[in-house]
Amino acid sequence: MIDSSAKIHSHALIEENVSIGANTRVWAFAHILPGVTVGSDCNICDHTLIENNVSLGNRVTVKSGVYIWSGIEIEDDVFIGPCVAFTNDKRPRSRQQVEYPKTHLLQGCSIGANSTLLPGITIGNWSMVGAGSVVTKNVPSHALVFGNPAILRGWICRCGMQLIVVGSSGHCRCGHKYQLSIDQKELNKVSL
Repeated sequence: MIDSSAKIHSHALIEENVSIGANTRVWAFAHILPGVTVGSDCNICDHTLIENNVSLGNRVTVKSGVYIWSGIEIEDDVFIGPCVAFTNDKRPRSRQQVEYPKTHLLQGCSIGANSTLLPGITIGNWSMVGAGSVVTKNVPSHALVFGNPAILRGWICRCGMQLIVVGSSGHCRCGHKYQLSIDQKELNKVSL
């Protein structure tokens, strides 16, 4: 079902059995396959593909040149920059059917342009992946990661600014304060 307030470009290709929420915009040459759910107030830009049974939350932005494959789950308020490359098969072979590991993009995370995400990872709430990064492991919530491979470079506020960290406390110029609750032992398990 496509909400009547959604704006679908005449050159977008929307297959049957797709759900698109209120005020979502789908631009030219976007292709959305069967079983996809797109929330409200999303922006699906030109030249994108969303494969079968993918779920996008509300207020998600998918910039041009992004292909979202089966097995990827995207929560509310996620930003996916231009030409981000998702992968969904750890051992790719042509014409081989496998069960894809789940990749989760949690609420509010941002993925910078031209980044590559390997399959089966979780990108934490309100974290930020810098442009051109190769993400091979889970990213903690509020983490700033970048590089090839992406490594932890700092912590990010919900507003998108880098936190000023002193000991186990962090604060942002916007006024938000944080208590870093992840210990170094746990960080070593999940960091990049």
